[in-house]
Amino acid sequence: MSATFTLYTDGGSRGNPGPAAGAYVITDAAGADIDAKGIYIGEATNNVAEYVGITEGIRSALAHGAGSIDIISDSELIVRQIKGEYRVKSDLLRPHYEECMELLTKFARWTIRHVPREKNKRADQLANKAMDARVDVHRQAAPLNKRSRNPLRLAVLISGGGRTMLNLLDEIKAGRLDAEIRLVICSRSQIAGYEKALAAGMNVKVIRKIDHPEVDDFSDAIAQELDAAGVDLIVQAGWLCLWHIPDRYMWKVMNIHPALLPSFGGKGMWGHHVHEAVLAAGCKISGCTVHFCTNEYDKGPIIVQRPCPVLSRDDADSLAARVFEQECIAYPEAVRLFQQGRIRVIDNLALID
Repeated sequence: MSATFTLYTDGGSRGNPGPAAGAYVITDAAGADIDAKGIYIGEATNNVAEYVGITEGIRSALAHGAGSIDIISDSELIVRQIKGEYRVKSDLLRPHYEECMELLTKFARWTIRHVPREKNKRADQLANKAMDARVDVHRQAAPLNKRSRNPLRLAVLISGGGRTMLNLLDEIKAGRLDAEIRLVICSRSQIAGYEKALAAGMNVKVIRKIDHPEVDDFSDAIAQELDAAGVDLIVQAGWLCLWHIPDRYMWKVMNIHPALLPSFGGKGMWGHHVHEAVLAAGCKISGCTVHFCTNEYDKGPIIVQRPCPVLSRDDADSLAARVFEQECIAYPEAVRLFQQGRIRVIDNLALID
């Protein structure tokens, strides 16, 4: 018989929109905890955060084998929308609502009801902890500063300021990512990221395209350094140079793209070019995508995506800042999934176990 779980959900924003987080707590029929998590989502509204808490909680319940679910929320509006008693008028909320309703079709039975906030304290606390820390807060996460004997060995490829590289380094130092950066490859020495990597004491190599005009020679030079460092995973972090990935590194190279692929990808779509295209298209939602790299631009299997709203007052800079908040969450999440051996690639799809 399939399990019946209770899902307590909450979400909040400090500014509406402002720094926001959703949260969920899942218990079984006996009241024992199954899972609990606060999900930091960057700048968003209260209602978006509420939906994130619900949809992520539903995903977790399904992953833990729930056949039926009873959802409890202290947002009367969201409860009425999901029950069909109140029409979703907001273009910003509609995609979240539709995603939620699609997930609910996977259950044999589901219910949702409203409770006062004082009867939903644990989910409320998790949402606030995630907002305070500005990272996801997971009950099952490893203790901070715990290190294994065999941390994941990373190489980071950069062509710019190195913000993503430093974010990964911060996650490692905080104990949220059991890894070490064995190698940093820069496509130029006259970039801020080169100086930052040196200042952090990392092993830095400069491999310039101008010194290797043929793409195969350029690729071989990169692969030789990767082999010498003995890395497990290569993460492209603002890397702008085409190189051919050897077969031995297939599904071991990740990239992060500042939009929700497959939209706004391909050759020439990087940095502000992407955000300007999103704004020109009138999109209401943008975000980021972590994907495995192939030898085609932005065509590899998608591992993690995180959305964020596009606001009417946005320009490319403000949208880029909001997307980068999600990038700082998405990339470490994808690296953790790889380290845990939870990603399988089948028919160019990355399946998460």
